Amino acid sequence: MRPPPMRAAALVLATVALLVAAWVIPAAAQSPIQAPPAPATVAPDRADTLLDHPADTRWYVGGQVNLIYQRHGRFPSPYAGDNSLRPEPEHATSSVTTIYAGLELGAKTEVILHVESAGGAGLSGAVGAAGYPNYDVVRTPSLGAAPYLARFVVHHVIPLGGGTVPAERGELGLFTRLPARRLEFRLGKMSTVDVFDVNAGTGDSRRQFMNWTVGNNGAFDYAADTRGYTLAAAVEYTDRAWTVRALQALMPTTANGMTLDWDLRHAGGTNVEFEVRRGLVPGRPGTVRVLGFLNRARMGNYQEALDAFRRGVDPVPDITAQRQAGRRKYGAGVNIEQELVDGVVIFGRASWNNGRTESFAFTEVDRAGLVGVKTDGARWRREGDRVGVALSVNALSAPHQEYLASGGLGFIIGDGRLNYGRERILELFYTAALARGVFAALDLQYIVNPAYNRDRGPVVVPGIRLHVRF
Repeated sequence: MRPPPMRAAALVLATVALLVAAWVIPAAAQSPIQAPPAPATVAPDRADTLLDHPADTRWYVGGQVNLIYQRHGRFPSPYAGDNSLRPEPEHATSSVTTIYAGLELGAKTEVILHVESAGGAGLSGAVGAAGYPNYDVVRTPSLGAAPYLARFVVHHVIPLGGGTVPAERGELGLFTRLPARRLEFRLGKMSTVDVFDVNAGTGDSRRQFMNWTVGNNGAFDYAADTRGYTLAAAVEYTDRAWTVRALQALMPTTANGMTLDWDLRHAGGTNVEFEVRRGLVPGRPGTVRVLGFLNRARMGNYQEALDAFRRGVDPVPDITAQRQAGRRKYGAGVNIEQELVDGVVIFGRASWNNGRTESFAFTEVDRAGLVGVKTDGARWRREGDRVGVALSVNALSAPHQEYLASGGLGFIIGDGRLNYGRERILELFYTAALARGVFAALDLQYIVNPAYNRDRGPVVVPGIRLHVRF
């Protein structure tokens, strides 16, 4: 008898975790870890900001401004729906401004506070591709550019021995050294991907890639409101070579909604991740992360929406009409980054979710794969520059495909009909350091089968970004 899908997914995750543990633990036992060098007296990002951020103060104040301009020309489109990328030429500019503040309350506790404003707009009103080309765009433009509280996090560390290791001081943390073995607790308003699915090859959306499914694991439908934040509690245990972390967060009350659901009996996002810091290439640093998630919320079911449509209950399939409290969506992901030579990092991701339950918080992807490479400009004497290329491939489950093909809409895609094909995105960027804390980037994205539709596209999206850190 075949195991239920959720039990099978848990079995796969457990097997991968055991294999990774078997790979890393013997090597960790055989290879002594060298003591890291003492940190500098100025934060590691000093050359990347207009202002100095000394490491010997209990406070941190900084900020950033990010402007992205994108456009696309006319592309083939025999038809379009309410959530389609517009086939006629268009352009859009987005802006995000953030003020960072932090305060150390002692040797073990700090508080992080960010206030943010997101303005401007995205192409086609931020719909039309599961791998949307602008990471900064708020998916509900009617929210406007009024400032809002993005993060308010209390972070507490419990030392467990083993000496200390250096930590990078910046907007998400002030400590310059942390215990090698430790427990960490975070509580407050945050982004789930501040802690989970982090990848040095893709994670800095302000100076690296811009596409949603390059910056994150596409099928990881992580708990978040429209702006990408939630209320959450996280715990993390770190040893020298590995970390295990867990997080419980609030889900939105509706797909892509701003209101968070406090009905904890029926709603919530649970995430678990196991991280191993050991290179796959001998003598070179690398990291492997294995992720599992379970969301509960008032979500719909694609097959039920199709059944109601076929019975004549709904004129078109409507996932919102089939929502029930306590529905579950679960999935898993793998995340790898590996240095090949000095400054050159290859990276990859793969993710999967059950695909029957409504896409609810991140984007409409049920299967995803990503591979890419990134390097800095040290080889051509431009140490502050970065360049990278990545290929993202997104796919849908069979009921999700049929739902869209029958005229159904999601919260970000829906052309009214569908000639299904995997959505493929090739992205290339070059970021140049113009002056201390000032960066400009050229970005080019080539999107094949936008919103999984072979009848539309391909679409070429060039972009320009100006980023200032202070």
